[in-house]
Amino acid sequence: MPLPQLPELVSFIESLPEPHILCDRHYRILAANAAYRMSFGDQQPIVGRTCFDVSHHFSAPCDRSGETCPLKRSLGSGQRERMLHLHHTPQGEAYVNIELSPVRDGDGQIVYFVEKMEPVAVARGLSHAQGLVGRAPAFKRMLELVARVAPSDATALLLGESGTGKELLAKAIHDASRRAGQPFVAVDCSGLPETLFESEIFGHERGAFTGASARRIGLVEAAGGGTLFLDEVGDIPLGMQVKLLRLLETGAYRRVGSVEPRQANIRLISATHRDLRAMVEAGSFRQDLYFRLNTFPVALPPLRDRRADIPLLAASLLSRVAPERKLAIAGESLNLLGRHDYPGNVRELRNILERASLMCDGETIRPEHLPEELRLAVRPAGGAARPTAYDGVRRGRLAQVERETLEQMVAQHRGSRKTLAAALGIGERTLYRKLRQLGLTETLPR
Repeated sequence: MPLPQLPELVSFIESLPEPHILCDRHYRILAANAAYRMSFGDQQPIVGRTCFDVSHHFSAPCDRSGETCPLKRSLGSGQRERMLHLHHTPQGEAYVNIELSPVRDGDGQIVYFVEKMEPVAVARGLSHAQGLVGRAPAFKRMLELVARVAPSDATALLLGESGTGKELLAKAIHDASRRAGQPFVAVDCSGLPETLFESEIFGHERGAFTGASARRIGLVEAAGGGTLFLDEVGDIPLGMQVKLLRLLETGAYRRVGSVEPRQANIRLISATHRDLRAMVEAGSFRQDLYFRLNTFPVALPPLRDRRADIPLLAASLLSRVAPERKLAIAGESLNLLGRHDYPGNVRELRNILERASLMCDGETIRPEHLPEELRLAVRPAGGAARPTAYDGVRRGRLAQVERETLEQMVAQHRGSRKTLAAALGIGERTLYRKLRQLGLTETLPR
């Protein structure tokens, strides 16, 4: 049976507004449309190169280079595959939603693939002053869920420890949705007393209660057309939970003191650090409300589970807390930051760096600028640190963080060994020794 006509396939993807490429079973790009060339093209030709070379600068397919390969998965499943990848662009690395569809010949055999790319603007793989920052596996798994739920109007429940960035993620979902041009209203439910909760959320009429001297719209109305974010939803009083449930089920609510029903036009995103399922079992949270809120749960990983992201996060957070200064972080300081467990997560890291920027009079954050608890281990009366089993684990973890950091920075660096050493705040000889241990000495010019 004849193969699908290449000119027709090329003409088809060229007519599409989103970035598309056409490739064969051997990863070779046969065509790239104008949208792809504009968004992902570099100074080199695209057609004839492999997709893993253009997108990742890999020398081998993704599944042999530490990434999941959509082409390999599609060959196995025979179906369309979707996933999140970190691609090189002229502006740096960026997360991209991949949708790869197989094209079959008359005998039903897969011969080509059409791959569609949709940039995920709310995240960055490299240090960036705005948006979500990270490239660790736990971060990427979270972002894959965000990429799926954001375009819909589904109710999302963000689950994570304090300081993991739940409000930032809620805003990211809003910004990637069809409601992006409409209001994003955030409410801290833990800060609302029960007596004011209904009035704040639904509004009130004049004279509805003592002190209600004028009509006031509620936050549901203020978020009209956009997104209402209820942070710490586990703190909503039981008496108010039934009214929130009615809002979710019917879209209807009433201002306090009014008998006139109103219709809401909002998307609801909620977040909590509590175990809502345990609260349901204890009778302190309504089961029916829990099921309504838990339509699409997204777990935010604690910082201790994404230590490889600490160098990226640190650089990004420094640019936010001290935007007028070009501060660097010494390698010894990165080591100290990498070994901490961060019970306060990203918020704690931000506070540490803000303090360090105030303590630093120069251009480099050094260990003496960091809090004492990061610099000093527990020591016995004799003065020397007492070795423990934990010390060995910690040293192994620290070595892994250092290795991952160096590998990432070498992969991203386009200058010499000398300039990379300066960026890391260490000597060139020290850098060479570390690169030699990793087998990377031939990667960078002197």
